[in-house]
Amino acid sequence: MKFKKPLLMFCTLALVAMLAACGNKDEGSQGSTSGTNNDTAALSGSVLAVGSTALQPLVEQVAQKFMADPKYSKIQVQVQGGGSGTGLTQVAGGQAAIGNSDVFAEEKLKDADADKAKDLIDHQVAVVGIAAVTNPDVGVDSLTKQQLIDIFSGKVKNWKEVGGKDQAIVIVNRPASSGTRKTFEKYALGTSTEDIKGSIQEESSGTVKKIVAENPGAIGYLALSYLDDKVKTVKYDGVEATVDNVKSGDYPVWHMSICTRRASLNQKLKHSLITWLPMKYKKVT
Repeated sequence: MKFKKPLLMFCTLALVAMLAACGNKDEGSQGSTSGTNNDTAALSGSVLAVGSTALQPLVEQVAQKFMADPKYSKIQVQVQGGGSGTGLTQVAGGQAAIGNSDVFAEEKLKDADADKAKDLIDHQVAVVGIAAVTNPDVGVDSLTKQQLIDIFSGKVKNWKEVGGKDQAIVIVNRPASSGTRKTFEKYALGTSTEDIKGSIQEESSGTVKKIVAENPGAIGYLALSYLDDKVKTVKYDGVEATVDNVKSGDYPVWHMSICTRRASLNQKLKHSLITWLPMKYKKVT
């Protein structure tokens, strides 16, 4: 299937729109505004964006570009990880102005928390590919969907069973609250998995990468923005995890990343919030 979801402006519209929080002493931000809604030069303060570590490197890049713009030079943007669940919980509770997530708010905030999602607005900001990665020495270049299922379910315990070295497999997983994990399980495995005894669980994509790189036999999964020669990127059913293959629809393991804000922020500086960057900053990563 060809890539159907639009390539949206990477975080800029959403980030600028949600930086209206800088004029609000609530919602995880501090600051002030003066003049009319068009007076962006008077905007100052700080804003906190928290959540998905898969999206974090990209939001950090956008935050730097935003703060470098003379019109917004008095705004300090702080970006933190913590995972999608943390991002949505904190923006819903007012501890953060922006919740970065790999899932929609209504998908995450359910049951007793369902009412919290009603006051949140999701901005789809980027397409993020997710790839299985291994320690470079395991000796495997490609894994099928079934092989991945067998590995993450604990059925396959040694790399030699899937064509690699005689080396025990060490699973490095994300917690159940992770949007990256949900994406990997949904699109790479097609099923959810239980945490296996002896597996490693980490909150941060950066930590997952470090552990996989340093531990013989390790396997995990990362956003494409984290990939380099420190880990081995494994093909999925023979297809490389690349931006071009995500765009073409040949590589199926990806999600739409989301910046979430409270609906109550919508009125602040609304006339100035969609003019910061041109559409050339559309992004797939």
